Amino acid sequence: MRVAILAHEQFPERAKTATGILRYGDDEVVAVLDRSHAGERVSDLLPDVRDVPIVEGMDDVPGPVDALVIGIAPIGGGFEESWRPDVRTALESGCDLVSGLHYFLAEDEEFSELAAANDCDIWDVRKPSDDLTVSQGVAAEVDAEVVLTVGTDCSVGKMTATVELLRAAQDRGVDAAFVPTGQTGIMIEGWGNPIDRVVSDFTAGAVEEMILERGNDHDYLFVEGQGSIVHPAYSAVTCGILHGAMPDSLVLCHVAGREEIHGYESFPLAPLADYVSLYESLARPVHETAVVAGALNTAHLDEREADQAVADYADDLGVPATDPVRFDADAVLEAVL
Repeated sequence: MRVAILAHEQFPERAKTATGILRYGDDEVVAVLDRSHAGERVSDLLPDVRDVPIVEGMDDVPGPVDALVIGIAPIGGGFEESWRPDVRTALESGCDLVSGLHYFLAEDEEFSELAAANDCDIWDVRKPSDDLTVSQGVAAEVDAEVVLTVGTDCSVGKMTATVELLRAAQDRGVDAAFVPTGQTGIMIEGWGNPIDRVVSDFTAGAVEEMILERGNDHDYLFVEGQGSIVHPAYSAVTCGILHGAMPDSLVLCHVAGREEIHGYESFPLAPLADYVSLYESLARPVHETAVVAGALNTAHLDEREADQAVADYADDLGVPATDPVRFDADAVLEAVL
């Protein structure tokens, strides 16, 4: 499928869905829509993903496309009205829509009418299924070892670390699968539960359902984490995943040098040792687990700085660590396996 990705004025720093699809998605990406960088190429801004042109809008996308993907996941998941002309143009040209927003495009009157008139599908990825229920507390009974990425904050690279570790394991011949819990992971894998949209009572159950669905078919499950246990807005999602997945091991993800919570800068990040203690102690009454490795996002550092930051991070945690995109993941994978 040929897709265009909408990331107006957010690419690449605040368009993690777009970046994730460019790095890991199977569909053919033909262009990124970003008014602030129109005329450039993805490689000018982000060197380690597929290179495609950046264009002003849908009218400038080269060739026909099958779908327009909303590649932005802003805080709160709202729809920006300045995107409407491009979404309208996509539907008028027969493109399907894929969106990970909390604002459901299928419930927008204009978009639903255009979709019906032009035989288009709208996939609101964050719309959970109707048959979710409370957790039974049985995820630990599956055959697979469950590995969960957790974070010091939101937007630190938990999905990226999860996929990188999964692929490194598969390259080694390990029978492993990915359990997506957020919009980007669901778009990449084509299945999953959008945990941050699930009714609170059903959060752990929605995770458990996925563990039970795949847990006896593989030796390892790599579960995508969300948010942070101390995040003032998203901690409930984090706790639900931690208890619902009942993980056997944890990988703590962090951005090198970050000191405040993203989007909530009046809240400082806790010391790293506090995160280890918090995650392990919170999990313990449900299922004992441990932080066995660290994943550090060093994208903003040069090679020498990144190498030192990873070494310092490993020392601080007392476990192996790496930047799984930039460096070899073997030491961290060994700790996980």
